[in-house]
Amino acid sequence: MVRLDDVDLKILLALIRDPRIQVSELADEAGVARNTAQSRLRRLQRSEVLREGGRDIDLGVLGYDVLAFVTLEVNHRELDAVITALRQIPNVLEIHETSGRGDVWVRLIATDTHQLQSVLRQILRIKGVTRSETTFALHSHLAYRTAPLLEHYAEHDH
Repeated sequence: MVRLDDVDLKILLALIRDPRIQVSELADEAGVARNTAQSRLRRLQRSEVLREGGRDIDLGVLGYDVLAFVTLEVNHRELDAVITALRQIPNVLEIHETSGRGDVWVRLIATDTHQLQSVLRQILRIKGVTRSETTFALHSHLAYRTAPLLEHYAEHDH
């Protein structure tokens, strides 16, 4: 597991806010010299915290290796409040309103099953959540990607 200091965190948060940020701007945001920011970026890439391309963060390398997908049934009158409450939970990576079985789909990440259980209990205490069903990811075979679709679009759709 990789440990991050305040400078690393400032760099990663700046990259999330603006994936096209220049190294000099990263340095300013992190309060370090340009060469320091550049060497930190290289270290984050070598340690695989930053995935290929240098702008996507691998949370598993940071110890967040328990991934779960939670389907929630909610009282529809409380749907907006449920979504607002879910947004406040740092371990919630995605929230989608869905059709079919369940009303809301949530992607969660945790360091271990104890932390996941704590987050799930927090979710179940949200007013309007009536039921949850949790599925664990055992292995990720394909991470979120857009390149193949964009390549196909470039060749065929325009």
